[in-house]
Amino acid sequence: MLRRLLALGGALVLLILIVLGVKGCLDARARGALSDYARNVEQIVAETNQTSKDFFSKLEDPGNLSVTEFTSEVNADRSAMVNYASRVDGLSAPGELSGAQKSLELVYVLRSSAMEQIANKMRTALGEAGAAKATAAIARQMQKLLAADVIYETVTRPEINGKLADNGIEGDDVPKSTFLPDGTKWLDEGEVQTALGNVNGSSAGSETAGPGVHGLGLLGVRIGETELIAEAPNSVVTEGTPEVEVEVQNQGESTENGITVVVIANGKETTQEIPTLEAGATGTAVVPLTPAPEGETTLEVEAEPVPGEEFATNNEATYTVNFE
Repeated sequence: MLRRLLALGGALVLLILIVLGVKGCLDARARGALSDYARNVEQIVAETNQTSKDFFSKLEDPGNLSVTEFTSEVNADRSAMVNYASRVDGLSAPGELSGAQKSLELVYVLRSSAMEQIANKMRTALGEAGAAKATAAIARQMQKLLAADVIYETVTRPEINGKLADNGIEGDDVPKSTFLPDGTKWLDEGEVQTALGNVNGSSAGSETAGPGVHGLGLLGVRIGETELIAEAPNSVVTEGTPEVEVEVQNQGESTENGITVVVIANGKETTQEIPTLEAGATGTAVVPLTPAPEGETTLEVEAEPVPGEEFATNNEATYTVNFE
């Protein structure tokens, strides 16, 4: 009986040791997953903070950047934010951080969406026609950036760091991330307008548009061999990716650089640039439509106004196209 009791006691001790060992392994694995997640978030946040610094530094002091160079760099910042949002979506969050992950995804949806809209409106805001409306739209997107900052600092960051502390993990806290600097300064439409006025080539700079008349004209739009007619039904037969060829003329008195052509199909915007057009010259932008539209589709086509352009009604047209 004694030997049996001793054997039973030994088995219980061994079982307890096995359970404790398994629990220790699971706890270590859980802590490792938390640390890995926090480090991934930290990396994305660090890159985000650098993008914010780059963007607002340009906005505060564009230096010698031309309108084309400035808008190109803003587009690069937009692409970076879209990339960060995609990386956030791909993070593997431990179950206890599922709520923090959802709020982090919301933060980056707001940030990437705001930068998308800012980049889309920037060239118009730097021109004459539609500049005031575009500048106001940019200021509204700054509010979205502020909202994202508030969510990150009041919800996301405290929850992540709190879970790390609860699990005894030190040194992996996620850092602060304030994308919109200087408090509410950039929420003021006047501040945005003043900043854009410092960009070389912008109309807000008063003397940067150059002398004489400035203006573009939309001469024609075609898909393949079909010349599209505005405000009338059009039918085209395409294979693969259809391409919209947009012919634009410089109807002003000065050479224009960095002419942006925009095509919107079913709400999706695609842009191409005509590098330069001398006075009276014409150029063509070829804009691919991806994914390829099917059936009846509304195409909105615009050559964005150049600095100094006062009348832009002939810069745009809308077409109804049936893709077969």
